Amino acid sequence: MTDDVLLVHGGTPIEGEIRVRGAKNLVPKAMVAALLGSAPSRLRNVPEIRDVRVVRGLLQLHGVTVRSGEEPGELVLDPSHVESANVADIDAHAGSSRIPILFCGPLLHRLGHAFIPGLGGCDIGGRPVDFHFDVLRQFGATIEKRADGQYLEAPQRLRGCKIRLPYPSVGSTEQVLLTAVLAEGVTELTNAAVEPEIEDLICVLQKMGAIISLDTDRTIRITGVDQLGGYTHRALPDRLEAASWASAALATKGSVYVRGASQREMLTFLNVYRKVGGAFEVDEQGIRFWHPGGPLNAIALETDVHPGFQTDWQQPLVVALTQASGLSIVHETVYESRLGFTSALNQMGAHIQLYRECLGGTPCRFGQRNFLHSAVVSGPTTLQGGDLVIPDLRGGFSYLIAALAAQGTSRVHGIELINRGYENFLDKLHELGAKVERP
Repeated sequence: MTDDVLLVHGGTPIEGEIRVRGAKNLVPKAMVAALLGSAPSRLRNVPEIRDVRVVRGLLQLHGVTVRSGEEPGELVLDPSHVESANVADIDAHAGSSRIPILFCGPLLHRLGHAFIPGLGGCDIGGRPVDFHFDVLRQFGATIEKRADGQYLEAPQRLRGCKIRLPYPSVGSTEQVLLTAVLAEGVTELTNAAVEPEIEDLICVLQKMGAIISLDTDRTIRITGVDQLGGYTHRALPDRLEAASWASAALATKGSVYVRGASQREMLTFLNVYRKVGGAFEVDEQGIRFWHPGGPLNAIALETDVHPGFQTDWQQPLVVALTQASGLSIVHETVYESRLGFTSALNQMGAHIQLYRECLGGTPCRFGQRNFLHSAVVSGPTTLQGGDLVIPDLRGGFSYLIAALAAQGTSRVHGIELINRGYENFLDKLHELGAKVERP
């Protein structure tokens, strides 16, 4: 299918201005939260990405009216007439996304039952959904495994409970928040994820009438209420997309002004960017990122949960590190299979060696488990255009960066996957002067 292929003529610095809107890791979850309300909600700064379309379709299947608001990127969600949805319709809408699992708590509160089909998403390592179901059982839900998915019921009102996460998982934290706000009594969640998108979801729920406190030791306490209203909220900007364009500017020796980017949520990334040798300038409207000339610096880097260096920042930055002088060490501690994308970079001329050992000081779940989760990047190397098949969302954007930085032409297959998290990325590439075309 040529529709899913992009020809990239590399070797030209990308230069210009693009805009990032609301975070992919917040907006769909805030849309789900609207299900909990007894009144309409308004969500602003919504990007046009596939995950938003998936959730919009699922909400509409369940009787939620979703329409565009007065300003661009605004959605009005009215949950006044929530109803059960057809199993086949749910499956058709949800097949390529993991977000449907977050519908469980809200639907159990509104309808007393929910159905969740088999789940998709990016293949970057284990994301066990069993933990979601374990959490829901602790709240009092019953779960029946069927051939086409999981059927959940809440015979009586869900009850608050004490939950400790074995790992500060974003998805599990979201599940607890969306379920606990209308559960009876107090829920205490320890070892919770505290990403900026989690804090923004807490702000959404508090606007609806929820009572939620977030302590400095990763403990979240939720006091259940009897009813929630609607919200009006402007989603925080997508720090992961902003960092991707920053890495693209560095790898191609270019300059990109990312309108809408916010310094506060990117502090850790900006420190690393500066250590590598990238330059940036923050103003009230966004951040400009550029390659200041001269050699880039090799670094030692470990990914971690927030406030550490985000795993979704790692893959785009690794492409830039292929142009740095010396040996860079990257230790991936969040997803065990996230470094698989480097094999294609090696075929383009990069020198990246993967290791099973933990090449870093951060305690890591994968150290003794035979996963290639550390990388040594030797640079600088000249990349050559190649035939690339996109493996996952961030890896896919990383391949685009590599193709832009490479000499010659690359054929990039599977670009539709990038639409999951990068709004209008083809238009943005054209705006930045990238030489890309459909075959």
